[in-house]
Amino acid sequence: MLRILVADDHEIVRKGLVKVLAEILQPIKVEEAKNGQEALSKVLKSEYDLVVLDIKMPGKSGLDVMKEIKQHRPKLPVLILSMHPEEQFAIRAMRAGASGYLTKECAGDELVLAIRKALKGERYISGSLAEILAGGLDSDQEKPCHETLSDREYQVMLMIASGKPVGAIAKELCLSVKTISSYRTNILLKTRMKNNAEITHYAIQNNLVD
Repeated sequence: MLRILVADDHEIVRKGLVKVLAEILQPIKVEEAKNGQEALSKVLKSEYDLVVLDIKMPGKSGLDVMKEIKQHRPKLPVLILSMHPEEQFAIRAMRAGASGYLTKECAGDELVLAIRKALKGERYISGSLAEILAGGLDSDQEKPCHETLSDREYQVMLMIASGKPVGAIAKELCLSVKTISSYRTNILLKTRMKNNAEITHYAIQNNLVD
């Protein structure tokens, strides 16, 4: 029997995904986690064949959780399922060890294909993601400055670019305002930008925000 852990802070999405998996993959046992910390705790206490993680959760993000999972369970396949387009997080997720990156708009058969590949120890790469990855192989092409940011700095940058104030970002990520302000300072230093307006302009110009 397959044992799959689904981690997503939105109950409707989580329950819907559990239902889809139960209908398509048999025999199967699907367990749930409502945030990253709970997902990590369950992985450390139980044995799973696959973990499906939302990339954006309060507290620990999906990328943070996946990195910790890989430290303790390096062979456990992890699929990232996100509302964000591939251009925003897919490459970071794959570099961190994800077995695949899918958007929540993907069809059920695509999800099943990704799961089957992950269970065989393979990676699922969609056609659109393959194009993005191929574009990044050009060694003569200068890397965009947002790739110098850590995963958390990148996440904060996108939230700033979406117009969220520091206080709201801190609340959503379960961090202090001081910590978010420090991330903002690091972002400005690393990207050589001067203010939030420049961050927003850069993110829009590089298709990093919806």
